[in-house]
Amino acid sequence: MPHPSITAQTYPHKPAIIMGESGEMVTYRQLDERSNRGAQLFRSLGLKTGDHIGMMLENNREFLEIVWAAQRSGLIFTPISTHLKKSETAYILQNCGAKLFIGSLALADVAEQLLTEDTGVDHYFMVGGIKPGFESWEEAIDAQPDTRIDDESNGVPMLYSSGTTGQPKGIFVAGYDTDVNTPPAIVTTIGAVFGFSDESVYLSPAPLYHAAPLHYNMMVLYNGGTSVVMEKFEPELALKLIEEHRVTHSQWVPIMFNRLLKLPEEIRAAYDVSSMQVAIHAAAPCPVEIKERMIEWWGEIIVEYYAASEGVGFTLIDSKSWLEHKGSVGQALLGELHIVDDDGNELPAGETGTVYFGGQATQFHYHDEPEKTAEAYNEKGWATTGDVGYVDDDGYLYLTDRKNFTIISGGVNIYPQEVENILASHDKVADVAVFGIPNEEFGEEVKAVIQPMNWADATDETAIEIMEWLRERISKLKMPRSLDFHPKLPRMDNGKLYKRHLVDEYRRQAEGRGEAPQSAKED
Repeated sequence: MPHPSITAQTYPHKPAIIMGESGEMVTYRQLDERSNRGAQLFRSLGLKTGDHIGMMLENNREFLEIVWAAQRSGLIFTPISTHLKKSETAYILQNCGAKLFIGSLALADVAEQLLTEDTGVDHYFMVGGIKPGFESWEEAIDAQPDTRIDDESNGVPMLYSSGTTGQPKGIFVAGYDTDVNTPPAIVTTIGAVFGFSDESVYLSPAPLYHAAPLHYNMMVLYNGGTSVVMEKFEPELALKLIEEHRVTHSQWVPIMFNRLLKLPEEIRAAYDVSSMQVAIHAAAPCPVEIKERMIEWWGEIIVEYYAASEGVGFTLIDSKSWLEHKGSVGQALLGELHIVDDDGNELPAGETGTVYFGGQATQFHYHDEPEKTAEAYNEKGWATTGDVGYVDDDGYLYLTDRKNFTIISGGVNIYPQEVENILASHDKVADVAVFGIPNEEFGEEVKAVIQPMNWADATDETAIEIMEWLRERISKLKMPRSLDFHPKLPRMDNGKLYKRHLVDEYRRQAEGRGEAPQSAKED
């Protein structure tokens, strides 16, 4: 499996990257030359193997060029969410020990503010233009030779958790300072499972700073394929790009499926998606009804996996197996799957507990946080990221929720994801969050907050309609006690719901420190 620099020698004019909306193209020769110039710049500034850099960029061609420059320089590179504020970004830069930061003119509001923070960063660059205190990335690399540095080695990403509970954690998986031409294990194992090759055309609709899009794009380029990168996800544009570029592989999150399905039927039918061989999805549980409709539309090409940035385990399920085990995220492909109760006992099939993986070849640690690292492992050496679920008799895993979001009402465990999945299938619901708020009698009660498809539907009448509809589909114990509307829920671009702020806000309101507008309430 060749490094992109090898493909640049054999197929220099082959498209490596195509930007979806603009159509801007980067050939393998251009990717090789620009990543070489970036590596030369890093060395000229004194950065050596094992040093850290941070980057905050929107989806653009420079993003992947910089990634490959860092990769061949043996650097540990940290892409940062474009939605983070100054304090959060500064914390990550300081925590990872970044010596260099690359921002974007499009995100200059945050980037400029970093100059006033004690980040420890020595060099600030900007893509797409400059602001005071920043050097032009483009001008800096143009001044460098496009030849390879003498001491190439394999650099790796260090990604940060979403920070849904407390400060984000840097997730470090060893691998730098190895042969620059040696791809990560995910490329050789998972890439083979999904059938990536030099003929693959991959549609990347999600932000590149997230783990899955970053790794899959690198996987495509290790294989000598072509990545079609969307600047921003738009459902109809995604269909257009599949048809135009004869896309073979793609990677999605459930909220994208939902938006695709809510396109008018005539628009969905207007595009040819028959070139697709594999449509991968992950990041958040997919409601059964939505996945059923996607399989009906695209055929049995949809493959789901469950994994975490920590790399401790990996489950996989294809469409055929999923139709026989609806709602499952598959059997373990990497690592040994265990379900464990709060006392550390392994549970039998059918019982819900915390998901652990054992026997993992890769050991991770949270950067500079030994206590949090220790908390992720039990006495048997099994690791968890805090997800809750169960396995069936055939060893298929079903996720119920994050442990931190489990609602305990009257001594009964309620998993919000189950309620969210049902509500998401209602025609008037664009997005939904379900969580627990304090209740004097039961300890906690279930709260539902809905983003309607049309804000004109944010009425008491619609709320009552939805509650009546829901009552026919779940038990009374799991019913929300109240339902509110929200113009836009804080969902991250990787499909995960950023619940922490919502939960904190509503818990303060429930404790009498504010009043939330209620659309409907259960008696």
